[in-house]
Amino acid sequence: MNTQTFKYAQTFELESGDQLHELEIGFHTYGRLNKNSDNVVWVCHAFTANSDVLDWWKGLFGKEDYFNPDDYFIVCANMLGSAYGTTGPLSINPSTGQPYYLSFPQVSVRDMIKAQQLLARHLEVSKIEILIGGSLGGQQAMEWAIIEPGFIKNLVLIAANARHSPWGIAFNESQRLAISADRTFYANHPDGGKKGLKAARSMALLSYRGYKTYGISQQEDSDNLTDGYRAASYQNYQGEKLINRFNAYSYWYLTKAMDSHNVGRNRNGIEKALSLIKARTLVIGIKSDMLFPVEEQQYLFRHIPSAAFAEFDSYYGHDGFLIETEALTNIIKSFFKTDVKGKIIQLQQIA
Repeated sequence: MNTQTFKYAQTFELESGDQLHELEIGFHTYGRLNKNSDNVVWVCHAFTANSDVLDWWKGLFGKEDYFNPDDYFIVCANMLGSAYGTTGPLSINPSTGQPYYLSFPQVSVRDMIKAQQLLARHLEVSKIEILIGGSLGGQQAMEWAIIEPGFIKNLVLIAANARHSPWGIAFNESQRLAISADRTFYANHPDGGKKGLKAARSMALLSYRGYKTYGISQQEDSDNLTDGYRAASYQNYQGEKLINRFNAYSYWYLTKAMDSHNVGRNRNGIEKALSLIKARTLVIGIKSDMLFPVEEQQYLFRHIPSAAFAEFDSYYGHDGFLIETEALTNIIKSFFKTDVKGKIIQLQQIA
């Protein structure tokens, strides 16, 4: 299915006070909105993903999966600033006729949701039955549930946090340092910063996986090697994969947006902000996640009023939310079979 595009004719004001003109939002929809408008599943995608959720979240979304487009009206919008159809650094700045590159304004997670709210109105979505997201997608979903509490009935937050941690910000800054060390990043060219982006992706992957993951998947069969290691080859391979589908400018801006995530900003603190969520909420953590440790999800569980919590272990660390779809399906099924009244549920732990 091809990306659809919604064009917003009015000025779009960002949280910073900057403005975007001629905003475009790339998105995918699957299935149909029913007569009662109560079958909407809205997906907020993660960092370098796109709006084609049936492609990258197979096993959870698809004809044979829990979220089946025959039953649900599934919507996923490409996030503001990304590389897959929504206005971002490589978009044309209408005031200059040239791509923005590094003149693109800083965007926040709240700006991403403000754009998706416009799309929801355009699609005549009057309420969201289930809003779901993992990682940066979970940060977006959380913001939406705070900004528009009565619009979201059920909320699923996976491997996310209420405020991006100093640990996560340090990882992101290290990646930006790698990108900015590539002089071509400042050349105002679509391929600018590619070598830096490759290095940045290699850094990021270490935080997405973990010591045990590499210890098993990249272990050498020989004790006699002095070079040419599997782990080194793997890092190069993953870096090449990303630069063939993404750009350094979007990557730079999205890391900045992730760093900005703090639901307590201008809301009298994090706990006050989380208390505004009215949606019946399922919080899911991954025990092996070193980037968004499970303690961050437990914090959400404690401070979101009608919340349930579950966790599972994964060989893949943080990336487990994209891969362990069977475990996720089992948890989500259990949640929707259980009546939640206040903070009373800790779902059975999935091993």
